[in-house]
Amino acid sequence: MKAKGLIIALDVTDKEKALNIAEETSSYVQAIKVGYPLVLSSGLDIIEELMSYTETVIADFKVADIPNTSKIICRLARNAGAAYVIVHGFVGEDVLKACSEIVDIIVVAEMSHPGAEAFIQPVSEEIALLACEYAKGIVAPATRPERITKLRYVVGRKLLIISPGVKAQGAEIGDAMRAGADFEIVGREIYESERPGEKARKIAKILKKV
Repeated sequence: MKAKGLIIALDVTDKEKALNIAEETSSYVQAIKVGYPLVLSSGLDIIEELMSYTETVIADFKVADIPNTSKIICRLARNAGAAYVIVHGFVGEDVLKACSEIVDIIVVAEMSHPGAEAFIQPVSEEIALLACEYAKGIVAPATRPERITKLRYVVGRKLLIISPGVKAQGAEIGDAMRAGADFEIVGREIYESERPGEKARKIAKILKKV
């Protein structure tokens, strides 16, 4: 991912709906992020199908297992066509190293929900620093822009920062990028819209001005 901007999170369970949304939004998003809802309901092959509409599919599997199991998960995602796999950072260096040997990874430094403040935020800066050794980017919360700014200071310009939590979880469009993120991740605001393509166009237009 080179240009800054919008990533769509396709957390739907209907394959046809997912493909239709991917087609409608393809001109406005830099990547498609898929997680367990779509992959478990549609199969891993959905990644390859989505590549008809984007060059970059991010497998948001939040990998958090022992190194060998984590490598297996990453290999399956890579072989299906995923450009990146999201891996939890709290599992430690051995897991990040193992995963990075298989595929380009993005490390969860801090999540966007309130519960992350109790257990992940206290170590998020250490996770971000570790990610600099093995990852192409980190996940930081759009819901707490000040944390993005702090984590940007930790990773410098070495890593991409992608930020979830926009609109449905309370962050406004543009908040994360103004705080230092490269990409804002938007899900429900787009895929629950009656006109997903038009909604994505409007969001992308705002982000281009940030």
